[in-house]
Amino acid sequence: MASAKSPDSPSPAGDSSPAACTTSRTSVTLTNTGALGGQAGGYLKFTDEGRVPCRMTGWPVVVAVTAAGTATVARHAQSTMFGAWRYTAPLPVVVLEPGDSAYAVVAASDEPIGSSTHCPAPYVRLRVSPPGDRDQVTISAWLPGARSYLPACTAIDGSPTALTSAITTLAHLPH
Repeated sequence: MASAKSPDSPSPAGDSSPAACTTSRTSVTLTNTGALGGQAGGYLKFTDEGRVPCRMTGWPVVVAVTAAGTATVARHAQSTMFGAWRYTAPLPVVVLEPGDSAYAVVAASDEPIGSSTHCPAPYVRLRVSPPGDRDQVTISAWLPGARSYLPACTAIDGSPTALTSAITTLAHLPH
């Protein structure tokens, strides 16, 4: 089971800290999808497919892509309605044993602004990297729980609303 500890926690028995989880040894899926409180989204589930533990901390890189190829980097959230996640310092270091998973919320506003009756074309793919890794995996942005793709609605100032939380354990998210 994934465990969260403070970044300053000593390693057990003086062992060195496990290496960072990388894209090449981590599978990424989108789970727990739905819509709530003006946001639609889901949980990015990062599963350690390696044979030894690895660690994750911080924000993953999430690039949301429309069918036309327009790419938007999801901003780092300080809190989310979807997933009820809120930033607290210090961010946890999640140590994943082989087969364990860590999570990050990905969400966007699903409400058109002003007099508009619809949002721009939704995001259909997500390019995702674990924190600190440059390699990406591409997954579908389909949200079965919301019966839609991740919305590409904008804020009143025209900026994208796509966001991602920092890495956490499932125990720190409603499920």
